[in-house]
Amino acid sequence: MSAFDRYKDAYANARLTRTPDGVLEVRFHTDGAKLVFNGHTHEQFTDMFHQIGADPDNRVVILTGSGDAFMDAISPEGFDFFTPRGYDKIFREGRKILMNILDVEVPMIAALNGPVLLHSEYVLLCDIVVATPETVFQDMPHAAFGIAPNDGVHLLWPEMIGSIRGRYFVLTQQKLDAAEGKSLGVVNEIVPADQLLSRAHAIAATIAKQPPLTTKYTRIGLTQRLRRVIDEGIGYGLALEGITAAEVARIAAAQNVA
Repeated sequence: MSAFDRYKDAYANARLTRTPDGVLEVRFHTDGAKLVFNGHTHEQFTDMFHQIGADPDNRVVILTGSGDAFMDAISPEGFDFFTPRGYDKIFREGRKILMNILDVEVPMIAALNGPVLLHSEYVLLCDIVVATPETVFQDMPHAAFGIAPNDGVHLLWPEMIGSIRGRYFVLTQQKLDAAEGKSLGVVNEIVPADQLLSRAHAIAATIAKQPPLTTKYTRIGLTQRLRRVIDEGIGYGLALEGITAAEVARIAAAQNVA
């Protein structure tokens, strides 16, 4: 049994398929439809990216979504923001998942089939981004939950589009469409929805023709700065986010008593 056989069907919210030349497609979903992100997917994806990164037969990784969105829906199910033990789990997974993505030592392509309203940091850790005209970027859930957006978006958006623009994006819940994303440098290509995956696979197949060590060490070289940015800031950021989560819990408890 190959390493891939051991983990390809292990994750309820990700469909993993791989071509003979090693191009791994990871399609996020909930029951085959658009992904609803929750605490269970948070845990799954942390382990999944570790497994992907540990498999030497993966040559290129494509991340994509299902239905009409890459990731635009979230549920509090499975999250415990309001106890120290509960938030410790979120803290540990939040730190590990970004480093696990960076530990995928092969080129990564984001194929964005629609809005990216949460966890856009996954996209920003990819090397190539192909989007549809329907793609929109926004940091939606933190404001909805009333907590600080310090899970990686606070680090990567200022890094990618400039400090002032990035801070504006996070603080105002700004929406950026695909064309604006391309002009700011977070989208490489915009293609019609029915051509998205074929285009991503065409790029991936070209990359996969290069020698394995070449693509591996190119990815490592290209992401060293991002690794430093994440390593320096993610733990502190998530700790600050936990303080705001505790405050939300305090307010909710006070309202329930009243």
